[in-house]
Amino acid sequence: MNYRKWWLLGLGFALLLATISPLASKSPDGLEKVAGQQGFIDQAAKSPFQVVAGYLFPGIHNETLATIVAGWLGVLVVFGVVYFIGRLISRKRT
Repeated sequence: MNYRKWWLLGLGFALLLATISPLASKSPDGLEKVAGQQGFIDQAAKSPFQVVAGYLFPGIHNETLATIVAGWLGVLVVFGVVYFIGRLISRKRT
């Protein structure tokens, strides 16, 4: 199997995980839960910028679907950056 197939397989798997992960649990993540239990959740600093605030994609009214679309966007952006860096590194080696 060549590298292109591995890249596509990895991308497909990441998109699958981004699709099913919001369906796994409605509970907050572990850090957020502990921060709430210990009473310091209000001290959290706000992010200087938010591309997709709260993982909710604007214009989509279904919260679960909006979260999935935001996850897809994140996967595609990270994949694109990593793929681009990988291509640059492989070109320097040859």
